[in-house]
Amino acid sequence: MNFELFLVFIILIITTIMFIWGKIRSDLVAVMSMLALVLTGLITVEDALAGFSNNIVIMIAGLFVVGAGIFRTGLAEMAGRMVVKWAKGSETKLLVMLMLLVAVLSAFMSNTGTVAVLIPVIMSVAASMKLSPSKFLMPVAFASSFGGVLTLIGTPPNLIASQTLADYGYDRLAFFDFTPLGIITIVVGVLFLLFFGKYLVKGNAGAGAGEGAAASPEELMSHYKLSGKLHQVKIGSGSNLIGEELQDLRLPDKYNVYALHIDRKYRDKSLRTRTRQISAKADTEIKQDDTIFMSGSKEDVDRFAEDSGALVEKQEEGEEETLVGCRIGVAEILFTPHSKFLNRQIKDVNLRETFGLNIIGMNRRGKYFFEDWGGKQIEFGDALLVHGQWNDIEEFAKEEQDVVVVGETGEQASQAKASGKAPVAAVIMLAMLTLMTFEIFAPVTSVLIAAVAMVLTGCLRNMNDAYSRINWESVILIGAMLPMATALEQTGGVLFLSDLFIDTLGALGPLALMAGFYISTMLFSQFISNTATAVLFAPIAITTAVQVGVSPYPFVIAVAVAASMAFATPVASPPNALVMTAGGYSFMDFFRAGLPLQLVLFIAMMIGIPIFFPM
Repeated sequence: MNFELFLVFIILIITTIMFIWGKIRSDLVAVMSMLALVLTGLITVEDALAGFSNNIVIMIAGLFVVGAGIFRTGLAEMAGRMVVKWAKGSETKLLVMLMLLVAVLSAFMSNTGTVAVLIPVIMSVAASMKLSPSKFLMPVAFASSFGGVLTLIGTPPNLIASQTLADYGYDRLAFFDFTPLGIITIVVGVLFLLFFGKYLVKGNAGAGAGEGAAASPEELMSHYKLSGKLHQVKIGSGSNLIGEELQDLRLPDKYNVYALHIDRKYRDKSLRTRTRQISAKADTEIKQDDTIFMSGSKEDVDRFAEDSGALVEKQEEGEEETLVGCRIGVAEILFTPHSKFLNRQIKDVNLRETFGLNIIGMNRRGKYFFEDWGGKQIEFGDALLVHGQWNDIEEFAKEEQDVVVVGETGEQASQAKASGKAPVAAVIMLAMLTLMTFEIFAPVTSVLIAAVAMVLTGCLRNMNDAYSRINWESVILIGAMLPMATALEQTGGVLFLSDLFIDTLGALGPLALMAGFYISTMLFSQFISNTATAVLFAPIAITTAVQVGVSPYPFVIAVAVAASMAFATPVASPPNALVMTAGGYSFMDFFRAGLPLQLVLFIAMMIGIPIFFPM
């Protein structure tokens, strides 16, 4: 092994460790890896930047725009609600139809976006059927990966496999070349989850949202264990708070307490004294005889009351029930993988100032925080329990690319349907698929045409809206990881790793070699991005196939499929992480259900790949 190759492997190992560590965003890790290759002289600046002009990078950015048009018009959610209607209350039929719907949608658009759109639908339907949503959420997340194998654009590893073949002088993969394997994956995966899922997939009946339950406000408050954390503060005539606005009190900073809503007395037309609930917004002015409902420790609330000349009233049983009324309520929100709120401190999100919502608590993978959460950075999969007026919660839910409001009613889909844009989005998507199927233009050209059409027809508001829907983390990750493949190729690393596979498994035959690539890719993709995994393994697979004198297609197809079949950990794919909090799953829940599923699909692929892609 020469020194340059040794240096590449050192950078590759450090990059892999940082991916697994997960404390630094994967796109930043990829850029750091690319810079390390340039600074050590292993690749030129031109080689490093070549990845960002690659067809794959441009195509994936365009596909995010096309998918956003489909999601924004409500087309995907409308399809989900039609499936629910067709299921007619049958748990088994609903499970199968949801998995099939998600698989089909994920064949043409972001699997994460598809799952995010359907989570509220699943939660509300499960509530109406008195079932645990956790019975559905994990299978739906897995099914989104099944669907990625259906088409060339179903998942980035498929596109990487096709482009890598072209880079080595072979024909690109056609749009439906993956489809037979995708059908096998869906049939085997759905049947496995249908017959064995009830033994492997957690389904806690009666648990709350965030722990696998229907997202009713009462159950949410119960599972966030709010009893004992809510207090009433009465504003008497001598209080120095009268006339002050809530935003000027700086309650979280000074006292570590939070105002949720206010009970205010008023006289009706008959001069009777009544009480109405007012949401505690930033500009809400405090008046005499107001009763402020606050969350925080008793000691902090007492300290606030003493400083302000207010009176803490005796805490009553069931006080948390006062948080829900006809005008105000609570909801749980989840953050999507490319949410603009990620990596920002909760206190800097300004939900109160922007949306009039107050945060009551935080759920991070089953661990609840009720105090000192303001300084915590938001991570993918976190959930927040928010309180405010129902119409403000609905307004916040319209940030659909950034959050998922669990139990949301689906008004957006109805509005989008009324606007007439859902059929337009469907026509654009079908036109794109037609252009790609018949190869009228280059695939990237067909995608860009569809993306532009989404903007021009109003399915997306404008170009700023289109840009905001692109998952730049994925785009940068791919562009910055492609130079690693270049470095491995130029320093002889691809050939070195290919020889290692041949020396280890070559004596057992080509099928054993293909199985080795499948298993290696599958293991890596449990902990690092499936895109990065495919970038690394695809060139090695092609080189190995050439060295042993067989077709490279089954080898590279095995890498692409295995990269997408990542079920055994919650970090293996964004859909897994997205449903983890909503379904109340633990790491072991994914391992218990995901590992057997992966083994079954491995056997199916070892039979199916050689049939459709002979060696």
